[in-house]
Formats: sequence, structure tokens, C-alpha cells
Amino acid sequence: MALSLPSLFGVLGIGLPHDASKHGKLIDDVLAFSHLTDAAMLGLVLLGIVFAVLRYGRKHTAIYDKGEAGTQKLRTVTLVALVVLGVDGGLLYSSEKGLREIFWNFAIPASNLDTVRIEINAHQWAWDIRYAGADRQFATPARASSDDIVVWNELWVPVNTPVHVQLTSTDVVHGFSLPNFRVKVDAVPGTVNQLWFEAAETGVFEFGCTQHCGTNHYKMRGLLHVLPAAEFHEWEKRMGRLGELGFDAEDVNARWGWDWKP
Repeated sequence: MALSLPSLFGVLGIGLPHDASKHGKLIDDVLAFSHLTDAAMLGLVLLGIVFAVLRYGRKHTAIYDKGEAGTQKLRTVTLVALVVLGVDGGLLYSSEKGLREIFWNFAIPASNLDTVRIEINAHQWAWDIRYAGADRQFATPARASSDDIVVWNELWVPVNTPVHVQLTSTDVVHGFSLPNFRVKVDAVPGTVNQLWFEAAETGVFEFGCTQHCGTNHYKMRGLLHVLPAAEFHEWEKRMGRLGELGFDAEDVNARWGWDWKP
């Protein structure tokens, strides 16, 4: 399949982490378009400076005017301003379109029966991660669920399947970031935020905190394991059985989950 120049820049990376997501290309293309237009504008400015130096030299006497209407200079400035506004407008449209249609469109994971739903409780300095288990009901302080899967600093998800994450924090603001999937969101005390992504390939990828949350902020590093669907479901069954073995109906503090927010 032929690639546009911005897409080619996205594939090459330009310093970005490897894109392992289905929709990360939308982010990379906007960044690549921005870099290309910035480079083009810089080139024009440099050409203008070189032309002025070579054309006028040191003996040239500057002539000042007040930019009267109808002058060639005013028309040139107006043209440049329109070009800049057009470029900025294109960037704004591309960014807003990707957010509205994909990244902030939670109807996509909500409408897919295979979507994996995960709740994350961030705190200094770790990520507590909860899967609902076979009953698809998250344990809450008011409701026990014996098959919840609770892990620490590790995510396990299937490839080519939407993953819907809701998260909060128990202490300070943390930033949940998946750089290989081009998504991140803050975990804020008293608020449940959300994001979703879909992995396009298997592998192990890092996630971390993008907010300076205290002296041990650097410890908030985790690993995301993307598995083939069959392997993920085997992992889910195995961990669900372990959850049932360790279940204690009287341990209310262990039931830190919440009712899933539609």
C-alpha cells in the first residue's frame, strides 16, 4: 500500500516510540504534518534572510513605511498570514477529527462484546489493576465478586481487541501513559477518567506515570503484555481461579473497584 509523506514519517518514527496500536497512525500523521510545515516555514525564512543579505548587503539604506493599505508589502504579509492560518486550521481539523471519531469515541469499545474492561487504582507509587472476571462484575465496597483478577503494575490484553480502561487515584494526580499506543490520561482523586486503545501486534510494552507524583515517581513503571486472543483467555481463566482461591468476603478494603461508568 502506498504511503503519503506524513505516513512515511510516522512509520520512520522521528523519535517516537514504536507504534503498536491500530489507531496510533492518526497521531503520528498529525505530528508529521506539523513537522513538515514547520520545516517548510523555517526554510522560507532562511531563504528570505539569505536573499536579503545577498541582495542588499551592508551599504543598503533601510526605507521605513507604515504599511499603508494597497502596498505590495501589505499584500505579501496578508498572503503569509492566510497560509499560516490555513496550516493551523488543517492541524486543528485533523486533530479534532481523530479525537472525536476514535480516541474520545467510547461508543466503539462499548459496542464491542469482546472489549476488555479494566479498572486501575493509581497510588504512590504503583498501579493496582482489576479485571472483572467471568461474571463481568467488578467488586465494590458494597458488592463482593469472588472471581475478580487483581494484578500489580502489569496489564494483560488480547491483540486486535478494544481495551477500555477506567481509572482513578487515591492520593495525588498520576498520569497513565501508553506511549506505544499513543494514549494517556490523568488519574485524579475523586474522579473516574477513561481511555481506550486497540493493540495491532503482540509483544511487551512499557507504561508509566507522566505526572511528577512524589519522590518515588520513577517507580511507577509497568508492563503491558499483548497476547493472542486464545492465550489471553487462558490467562484470564487461570487468574480467575486464583482470585477465587484467595477471595475473602470480609476483606472490604480489597474490594476497591467501582460500578463501571457507562
